[in-house]
Amino acid sequence: MYVSATDRDDPATPNGQLSYSILHHFPNPYNVMLFQIDNITGAISTSENGFHLLDPQKQEMFLLVVTVKDLAGMSENALTSNTDVELIVKENLWKAPPDVYIKENSTEPHPIAIAQVQWNEPGAKYELLEKERLSKFPFTIDQNGTIYVTEPLDREEKEQYSFFATAKDDGGVDLDRPLSVTVLVQDINDNPPVCQKALTIFEVQENEKEGSNIGTLHATDMDKEDTLNSRLQFRIVDQIPKIPFDNLFIIQQEAGTFQLTRASLNKRIISNYSVTVEVTDKVFTTLCDVKINVIDINDQIPIFEKSDYGIWNISEDTPVGKVILEIQAADADEPFTGSSEIIYKIEGGDQNKIFIIETDPQTNRGYVKLNKVLDFEMSPEYNLTVNATNPEPLVHGVQYNSSSTAYFRVVVVNMDEAPVFSKNIYIGDTFEDVTVGTLVTTVTANDPEGSKIRYTLKNDKRNWLRIDTLSGKIYTAAPLDREVEHEYRVQVIATEENKKPQSSTADFTLYIKDVNDNPPRIVKGDSLFFCHPLQNGVKAEIQATDDDEQLYFPNFTFSLGGDENVQNVWEISRIDGTHAYLSPKQSNLEKKNYIVPLKINDNGKPPLEGNLTVQVNVCKCTDDHRCFIETENHGGMPTIGMAIGILLGVLLFIGLIVGGVFLKMKIDGKKESKTNAADPSELKTLN
Repeated sequence: MYVSATDRDDPATPNGQLSYSILHHFPNPYNVMLFQIDNITGAISTSENGFHLLDPQKQEMFLLVVTVKDLAGMSENALTSNTDVELIVKENLWKAPPDVYIKENSTEPHPIAIAQVQWNEPGAKYELLEKERLSKFPFTIDQNGTIYVTEPLDREEKEQYSFFATAKDDGGVDLDRPLSVTVLVQDINDNPPVCQKALTIFEVQENEKEGSNIGTLHATDMDKEDTLNSRLQFRIVDQIPKIPFDNLFIIQQEAGTFQLTRASLNKRIISNYSVTVEVTDKVFTTLCDVKINVIDINDQIPIFEKSDYGIWNISEDTPVGKVILEIQAADADEPFTGSSEIIYKIEGGDQNKIFIIETDPQTNRGYVKLNKVLDFEMSPEYNLTVNATNPEPLVHGVQYNSSSTAYFRVVVVNMDEAPVFSKNIYIGDTFEDVTVGTLVTTVTANDPEGSKIRYTLKNDKRNWLRIDTLSGKIYTAAPLDREVEHEYRVQVIATEENKKPQSSTADFTLYIKDVNDNPPRIVKGDSLFFCHPLQNGVKAEIQATDDDEQLYFPNFTFSLGGDENVQNVWEISRIDGTHAYLSPKQSNLEKKNYIVPLKINDNGKPPLEGNLTVQVNVCKCTDDHRCFIETENHGGMPTIGMAIGILLGVLLFIGLIVGGVFLKMKIDGKKESKTNAADPSELKTLN
């Protein structure tokens, strides 16, 4: 709520500038101020202590003693007036509901009520706002504030929904901040187990011992992880053939790992088994197929074609993934089995895993590739040791030896590299009102070869920044303006100082934080009209905005400017934080244009005031209540009678000219006739 006071002194002078304060309030149960007041606007609100301590169950009624002083309250000689304000503390009903839990795939009739929000007063209009873009929004709200889910939800499709509930007045303006609503979809067991592979293949050596692990069958369930709905259990339901006996294999019920029940495999008799496994989650059951190949014993080790592959000079700018060397080992065990398959592994000389070796399964050829970027300055050479092994274990008594080991050396060739930034992206922030020359960030780059670095900026389109070319410190070079651009992006160039300089680029984004540097302005209603004669209760709406950042909702205060005459003719009443009504106090205003001065204050810190004017035309109106502007006679412009006289005069003048022309032509014609007639003295008588 607001308190308002008037002062007959000129409001443009200190004598008419008012300042509000709360002297004390009764009762004061905690010996702290529970309320506060805006010293300029008179807006009363709860203090931080009041926000936490006020409880209508303990104390509902308070009386505030509010003081207003002129001279902006800055002088001991200021004149003072007091008033009592009675406040009733009520429970704030506008609060977010607790998290809502809904079981997925509900079969109940929809829509189903799941939560409710309530504004403090009746008559609010409720709406739901999405936080994220969804193909279909399955929630709605009625005008009692009851929130409904409109259709069954599927947890596997989306596990959580978050959206806002808003309360608006009749004009569609938000009454308070939106409330966040969270809906959590609870899992039910509605998905069957799925085999990871259509056919899972294991290999087992024919001399495998009893209890040996053969492999693990993998299956998944889309129900919620780590719940009973997704708990899977395994059971063997069939084995083909059943030779030398059934139940030759067992499977761990929870893990799905196969084990051999006894050492009785013989490749010459049975080379493979087909096993069917039942996987269940207690509601659904799936059958998975497993093939177990019996392979020859692994009694041969891989042998390299040569033990020393020599020295390889590799440029440090060689791209990652490039093959730098091929190696080859052979294994005499049964081809295309785990006993003959070769795995190459670098055992020494590569702590940072700069290299990897990939194997061609058809030829067992190894391809040594770069796994990471080479850096001469970090490590100029590598002495590498490679071992070749099999995935299947060797039989008892057989061991890998030096024949399964090879060596080679990689020498890194130094190249002139571009500078390297410590980060690819730099981010800074500062307020828009900082003084020119403020440090906003520092970038750093190093040249691998040790050359000096110079820094420059690129795409500084507004020339807001400058960079120290040697230190990389970035400063403001001009005043910033968040309303023009709130994310200012530039590129930083680091260039070597040598004969063949190379450059690198990093991105810098400066987030410009808002300060209250823009007064409110009118966006609707700066030109109004009222129909003459004025009717009681007529009013016109004004809408204001503010170019500064609005974290929640603007809260402007409206007042009339000008002298006492303006106050006597017009009044302004606040609708909400952005709208107000302007209305005439008198019904006998004459038809003409009026200039009405307004003051609009924002709620920034410190608040800013917009001194604005509204043009008001009191005019005669048409039947559809539109302003009718009569045509006026302007000095120097002819009337209709004058126009007719002028036209007749022009026509008479044209007639005289035409008549004169014809008269002259007639006279000239007569003269010509006389000239051509015979003189009587020249006539002769004909005999």
